[in-house]
Amino acid sequence: MDDFSINEMLDMQKRLQEKYKDKWEMLSPETGKNNLLWMVGEIGEVIDIIKKHGDVKASDDAALRNDLVEEMADVLMHYNDVMICYGISADELKQAYTAKFEKNMTRW
Repeated sequence: MDDFSINEMLDMQKRLQEKYKDKWEMLSPETGKNNLLWMVGEIGEVIDIIKKHGDVKASDDAALRNDLVEEMADVLMHYNDVMICYGISADELKQAYTAKFEKNMTRW
C-alpha cells in the first residue's frame, strides 16, 4: 500500500468542506479554535475505547481495533481542518516537524 500523504488528506478535507459548505461552519482562522475543540473531542473518543477495554484488547480485538482506527481517522480529519483554518501547508508542516525531530534527537 502506498503512503497516505498530508496533501492527500488536505485535498480530501477540502472536497468534504466544499460538499457541506451550506451546512458546516466555514473554515477560517476565526473558526480554528472550534475545530481544535472538535479534534479534542475525537481524541477523547479514542481514549474512551482504550480506557473501557484496555490497551491490548483495543489493539488485538478486530472490532475494537476497527473502532479505534475509525476514531483516529476522525482525529486526523479535524487535524486537517485546523491546518486549513490556519492555512498551514504540508511543506510548512514538514519543515517544522523535521526541525522538531532534529531538536529532539539531540535533547537527551
